Amino acid sequence: MFTHLTIENWKNFRKVDVELGPRVFLVGANATGKSNLLDVLRFLRDIADPKGGLQRAVEDRGGFSPLRSLFARKNPAVLIEVTARIASQSWAYRLCIDQRSRDVVAVREESVTRDGVAMGCARPDADDRRDPARLTQTSLEQVNLNQRFRQLAEFLAGIRYLHAVPQIVRDPERGGRRKRDPFGADLFERMLDAPVKRRTATLRAISKALKVAVPQLKDLKLDKDRLGVPHLYGLYEHWRPKAGWQTEEAFSDGTLRLLALLWALSEGRGPLLLEEPELSLNAAIIRQLPRIMGRMSNRTGRQVLVTTHSADLLNDPGIPGEAILLLSPAKEGTIVEPAASRADIRQLLAAGVPPGEALLPHVEPQRAEQLSLGEW
Repeated sequence: MFTHLTIENWKNFRKVDVELGPRVFLVGANATGKSNLLDVLRFLRDIADPKGGLQRAVEDRGGFSPLRSLFARKNPAVLIEVTARIASQSWAYRLCIDQRSRDVVAVREESVTRDGVAMGCARPDADDRRDPARLTQTSLEQVNLNQRFRQLAEFLAGIRYLHAVPQIVRDPERGGRRKRDPFGADLFERMLDAPVKRRTATLRAISKALKVAVPQLKDLKLDKDRLGVPHLYGLYEHWRPKAGWQTEEAFSDGTLRLLALLWALSEGRGPLLLEEPELSLNAAIIRQLPRIMGRMSNRTGRQVLVTTHSADLLNDPGIPGEAILLLSPAKEGTIVEPAASRADIRQLLAAGVPPGEALLPHVEPQRAEQLSLGEW
């Protein structure tokens, strides 16, 4: 899991320096940068991915200019530094990049340490100075250079991001059928790729959980149609006793989002990044999500980082103030701080006020009532 994150000049942020725990909830008003903060970790994932790399990660985000904070006036470089605990060892990775030309980004600084010991990556080095083109790639993405810290590279490549869109889950062609698709286009393929024993056990557990949210659901199964396309089938109680199995087309948006979330929580051990998991779900279900995340995190050791606007989700008494990062807009970029570091919030939490209610005044748009006064 990640234990610390430092960034400079990244999108909304001039500077961020925060501790990260097993569960992290990112809370703030619209456009404060919650998704952009998650995207820092996705960016590292895309660099470490064997099919990715620095140039592609930058290109996928529209080039270097959209990455660099508008508040970065004196120093144009972007800095990302993370520490992570992997198999009881403490790793630190530092990457500083800037623009070499209109279409090329270069490494200004890169280093890796394990338990405080340098791992042979201190760039730029003598080879870089002899051949500056080497700086268009990070050591992280080069198998001939990352041998001593491949464990870190694999950890970063194992980050999973999910913002399931039910329409794409139902019709993967809308998402381009990409592997590791953030919107769920490859959800059923990922489920089929899992070992049969684990897939069967996980589907059984998911089916049991979904029956609470969807009482009419009797059973779930995963199979391919005659064209080899994977489908999820649900057996519903119905006024027709032999109504048969129905495909995902008949599943509600909320059911598909909850299913994708439960599968993602059970899949893998790398950090899981979730965008607004409360969407399309009943408030009673939303209130259970933190406990589900907590149980899965304890069982698998998987770290979960969540963006949310839901007071129902945040009102879980098991969420400590230190696990909530509050994003607040300011003149020099968005400020990110633990909610418990604010004296007023800390006092409310100590008095037993649920976290969601304690945070509401800090995340609600000012003068929101004026939206209804416009000319519509």
